[in-house]
Amino acid sequence: MSAGAQPAFAPWSPAPPQVAMAYSVCRGITRSAAKNFYYAFLVLPRHKREALCAVYSFMRRCDDITDDSNLPLEERRLKLEAWLDALHRAQQGEPTDDPILLALTDAQRRYQIPASLLDELALGTAMDIETTSELEDEPGFARSTASLPVHYKTFEDLQLYCYRVASVVGLVCIHVFGYRDPAAEPLAERCGLAFQLTNIIRDVKEDAAMGRVYLPEEDLAKFGLTASDLLTAPDPARFRPLLNLEADRAREFYKAGDELIPMIAEDSQPGLWVLVNIYRKLLQEITDRQYDVFSGKVSLTVSEKLRILGRGFLQRLL
Repeated sequence: MSAGAQPAFAPWSPAPPQVAMAYSVCRGITRSAAKNFYYAFLVLPRHKREALCAVYSFMRRCDDITDDSNLPLEERRLKLEAWLDALHRAQQGEPTDDPILLALTDAQRRYQIPASLLDELALGTAMDIETTSELEDEPGFARSTASLPVHYKTFEDLQLYCYRVASVVGLVCIHVFGYRDPAAEPLAERCGLAFQLTNIIRDVKEDAAMGRVYLPEEDLAKFGLTASDLLTAPDPARFRPLLNLEADRAREFYKAGDELIPMIAEDSQPGLWVLVNIYRKLLQEITDRQYDVFSGKVSLTVSEKLRILGRGFLQRLL
């Protein structure tokens, strides 16, 4: 993966209609793929909403490259590296016709998003490639149920991955939201960690099927479990204490979101409130189901999200 380039924007810039079209493409990507984030974005002022749609679209492209099981791992690595190089060229002022890069570099200029944070996002998704079993290097490989590697020995090991794919998102978001107190930064990191832990709990079965185990080895061992137990019709009761442990950690990190909300610009506070409460409600739904994330994917209904969104709009009006 190439080293990040700090922005050194050249005089060239796309025409306003090109930028408007680029943001429109990013809105479409976010609306169709960001099942939780998009609701929070709706409460934000238009320019901030568009900027976060551009960031999300960049992340989505990184994830899509990483998750493309039709490509061998080495091709995924090269494709991700090429995508990051394209971003660096766009940051340095080279013309691009990629709508995601057009919108993202415009948002980066507008909100002074550090280039290093965008690099970290791509490096986080690259970690998923590096930790996928080498046996998956051939397309169409059928994973054996005999063994499944654990990629993170301890929770502290897992935190680097979570930092790159989630805490960094929090840091990018507060640049768009607006903040003055540097104390907001560690709070944004912890809030992102809460979201990622919630995702890990919810997607544990789906991730295992892709050869990815985010549950730390020491936590599995604490409850007499192995990673391979995830592949053979897992008994939810056996995994309940382990998933409750991770959920307790997430609940603790969600407190950072409550502290962060009043520290960002007032026009962005309702958006962050919606996002925190959608994810917190998702974790509560998992808890209410006794951590049975194996019989079907847990998600909030549209009506549940709309109720939270409505309260967010009310906060914006008041």
